[in-house]
Amino acid sequence: MAGFLTDAWLDDLDAAARAADVATSAPLVLQQIVPDGPDGQEVAYALVVADGRIRVERGRVPAPDLTFTQDRATAEAIHRGELSAQAAFMQGRLRLGGDLRAVIDRAGELGAIDDLLGSVRA
Repeated sequence: MAGFLTDAWLDDLDAAARAADVATSAPLVLQQIVPDGPDGQEVAYALVVADGRIRVERGRVPAPDLTFTQDRATAEAIHRGELSAQAAFMQGRLRLGGDLRAVIDRAGELGAIDDLLGSVRA
C-alpha cells in the first residue's frame, strides 16, 4: 500500500479518479495543499472534475474553485475518516480559500466523488 501523500499514493488516487464516471453539473477544481508532506516538502494536488470525468493534477493549479490547506496530521486524520473536514475547519486546522458557496451548492456531487475515491483510503 502506498504511503499517504507519496508519489505512489498520488498515482493510485489518479488511477481511481480516472476509472470513475461522475455526474457533474459543471467543471470543478479542488486544490489540496499540505505544507509539511513527506520529507517535510509541500504536497499540492488538485482534483479536476470535467465532462463526467475526474483526474488528479500534481502541484498547484491556476484558479482553483476551492483550496483546502491543512497540515499533514490534519490531512491524515481526514483521510482516515477520524476527523471530518467540517470539524477540522471549525477547529482552525483546515483553511479554505476560493468560492465556498459554489462548492456548498454541489455538496451531493462532492459526496459521490469522495465515495468513488474511497478505494485509495483502504
